[in-house]
Amino acid sequence: MLVVAIISPILGTIADFAGSKKRFLLFFTAMACLFTASLFFARPGAVVVGMSLFILAEIGYRAAQVYYNGLLPEIATPEEMGRISGTGWAIGTAGGVVCLLLILPLIVFVGGTFVVRLSLVITAVFFAVWAAPLFLFLKERAPRQSLPAGENYVRLAFKRLWKTIKTASQFREFVKFIVAFLIYNDGVIMALDFAAIIGAVLFGLDQQMLIIFVILVQVTNVAGAYLFGILVDRIGGKRTLILSLLLMIGVVIWLYFNQTQTGFFLIGAAAGVAMAGAQSVSRTMVATFAPPGKSAEFYGFFAVAGRTSSFIGPAVYGMIAAEAALWYQAQGQGIVIAEQSGQRLAILSIAAFLLAGLVILAFVDEGKATEMARGTDMETA
Repeated sequence: MLVVAIISPILGTIADFAGSKKRFLLFFTAMACLFTASLFFARPGAVVVGMSLFILAEIGYRAAQVYYNGLLPEIATPEEMGRISGTGWAIGTAGGVVCLLLILPLIVFVGGTFVVRLSLVITAVFFAVWAAPLFLFLKERAPRQSLPAGENYVRLAFKRLWKTIKTASQFREFVKFIVAFLIYNDGVIMALDFAAIIGAVLFGLDQQMLIIFVILVQVTNVAGAYLFGILVDRIGGKRTLILSLLLMIGVVIWLYFNQTQTGFFLIGAAAGVAMAGAQSVSRTMVATFAPPGKSAEFYGFFAVAGRTSSFIGPAVYGMIAAEAALWYQAQGQGIVIAEQSGQRLAILSIAAFLLAGLVILAFVDEGKATEMARGTDMETA
């Protein structure tokens, strides 16, 4: 996560200038597929090998997203960007469900560590096969610019990044949006990371039930991405994002008071819709806020905020759950009940992050941001 956060704005800037988003996307996609497949060789007990291969695969996957997202303004007009982005998110999520359904019978009915390792090879091949059409048929439209005499891409990248930072006042709305995203995305990541733990601790779900729960969330995620994508084009990105965050906050409050397994599954279905809206619409808004020729650079900053969210929110949730459990034990509760009480209290921290991000988002002027992006020349931005 740290590596991606550091390199994304730099490499994104180079990709914009050189008109080479597809090349960077190909490199990092190949990296993700190669090291995911290589996890086949991580046998039980090979912790260092497994961790190293996983980290490299994760770097490839997360970095590839920067250039994949950066192509969005090249394939969609502003009027259809919401629908295109939402549809893409929905298809991608559906592909993940299909891959899981292909692998699941092998794990359930055959079992064994060999099948688990083989599933990683199947995942890598599935990813590579369905990524191939992009590289074969999509033409990158961004022009390739020539390096000035005596310059190199790395030095030029830092200069352009520094110019963007110095002229941040031109992109004030984007900065506010990124701060809002960093905070509310913490809430989304917390919900994703701790859903299985909440299901097991509070509602007694076993492994099979948790797998069904994950599939349910992913299926409704497909529907949510598609529906919210249509809404973006009709009522605007900010209003659509606010609706998705309000729905997410309502889901979290429902979770706090829920006492049944059935309720938990219903909450998961609603959360899948809401999370798809929050994530896919956020991606769309970056595309509308980025000036021409700077989409990968802006998605690089977006990646920094996203990677930061990946550890701040979960760390806060874990700390609250652990400390609250100890406090409840000190008040006389048994270990199991105290752990459940701690988890339930920590759920409220998810709503707190979502609400705080929503408040900051309310101050983002979407119209002004879009106007500034369209009126900013790619050379002087």
